[in-house]
Amino acid sequence: MNKKILVTITIVSTGIFIGTNQTIKNLETFLNAAEKESTIKTASRKTEIKGMASWYGPGFQGNPTASGEKYNQNAFTAAHPSLKFGTKVKVTNLNNGRSVIVRINDRGPYSKGRIIDLSHGAANAIGMIKMGIAPVKIEILKR
Repeated sequence: MNKKILVTITIVSTGIFIGTNQTIKNLETFLNAAEKESTIKTASRKTEIKGMASWYGPGFQGNPTASGEKYNQNAFTAAHPSLKFGTKVKVTNLNNGRSVIVRINDRGPYSKGRIIDLSHGAANAIGMIKMGIAPVKIEILKR
């Protein structure tokens, strides 16, 4: 059954609904907004994301990350635009199948078309140092 119809039936059956054209328009507006919000929440809860990864390293060694900790280019960490700090993700290089588990501790990447920036150590572990970028699959393990 359509969600909009189900909500309308529920409201009618509880006696809250008053049948004016304005009330119906308000209800439709509310339902459309609720549907969009639900879609956004579902998208942000994806557990697997595919896209391009890049890496960063030597020039940032010792600088503070967005989480406040010092950047260690040899640690298995990464920058992501929206995942909560401390989130652990498995990053798989789709070119060679190699994977690494990293902890999100920074924000980025700031280059268009990239979904994650790996530390030098993590990028080295999955064999993407030479190319600089690689297609990856990110699996969220722990939020």
